[in-house]
Amino acid sequence: MTYTLEDYLVQLHTGQWFGFDGEHIYANLVIHSGDDKPSESACTAGIAALQATYDNAAYKRTRADAYPELKEQLDLLYHDMTADKGDKTGTWFAAVKAVKDATAKPE
Repeated sequence: MTYTLEDYLVQLHTGQWFGFDGEHIYANLVIHSGDDKPSESACTAGIAALQATYDNAAYKRTRADAYPELKEQLDLLYHDMTADKGDKTGTWFAAVKAVKDATAKPE
């Protein structure tokens, strides 16, 4: 995903407080409310912050796709519990740990 000026602006205020006179670039930004037009540097920094937050969470999206489905995880847990392996020796723990190890959280 790549964030845009519009993505940043909709987070500043609610409602239709801005629009564009042509292409969706800062030079064409029109403010419809009584609010001041945010500076171009504030918009650029805001877009960069949104993008950085999204990019830094890539490991979460990768992990979410890699984890077994919830019903499969519950089945693994059930079988672990009936085998008295509700600890780090169980198959559920091994499956989750494998995903976490393969997609480590950035420091």
